[in-house]
Amino acid sequence: MMRENIKENITEKKEERRKTRKLLGKLAKDDFKRKFAGSYLGVIWAFIQPVITVMVYWFVFEKALGHGSQIGKDGITAPFVLWLIAGLVPWFFFSEAWNSGTNTLIDYDYLVKKVVFRIDILPLVKVLSASFVHLFFVCFAIFLYACYGYFPDLYALQVVYYTFCMAVLVCGLIYITSPIVVFFRDLSQIVGIFLQIGIWMTPIMWNYESIHFSPVIMRLLKLNPMFYIVQGYRDALINKVGFWEYPEMTCYFWVFALAMLLIGKWIFGKLKPHFADVL
Repeated sequence: MMRENIKENITEKKEERRKTRKLLGKLAKDDFKRKFAGSYLGVIWAFIQPVITVMVYWFVFEKALGHGSQIGKDGITAPFVLWLIAGLVPWFFFSEAWNSGTNTLIDYDYLVKKVVFRIDILPLVKVLSASFVHLFFVCFAIFLYACYGYFPDLYALQVVYYTFCMAVLVCGLIYITSPIVVFFRDLSQIVGIFLQIGIWMTPIMWNYESIHFSPVIMRLLKLNPMFYIVQGYRDALINKVGFWEYPEMTCYFWVFALAMLLIGKWIFGKLKPHFADVL
């Protein structure tokens, strides 16, 4: 009898997890489509916008400012557009997921008010929704690299690892900001401003090896967890360096990311009982 009860409990938990994954996938697809509902081109805009953004940055920095002449200097060993896109690809995902994920409880207030709904999966909806464009952008980047003669190899598989790293990091941040913004709506604007500053504090459009800062400032810049991600994408696609070659930075990133996730889960759990009253 006891074994049968245990088997039934295991079966019920598996079925519950299956239903949760199915619901999560459905909500993510609906969220992705809803962003562009009513527009003529629909979800195609999700793929056009980042490509246009890359082209604008490439024109400004390589053609207008002459950064393309830095090839072979200051640590940039690849065509500037490839070097640039390796930094923009992860940042677009991080920025979109965190920015939209902060408002996830407000966007889905009708689900938050349902007693039987698992609202703790809502932050994951925004991350999964942002991953659709990220997957396309990664494929676009690999195609562009191949056009320049940089063909994917085993090192390029590290993009999967760094994407997972980024997903864990942004999930932790969303679990922190999404419950707080329910009570302090201005936080969404603060996150937006933080992301605007963050893109320049992260070595995406500039090469940290060419900036002659003091060792203290350089250490502070490397405390930015997106420094690890951006550098990782470039190591995977250009420099052919494994993440295991940076044990200290890898350990620091995971300690930081998991700390954000644990803190976020704690904050979410503490504020969860009050969501329905405020929304």
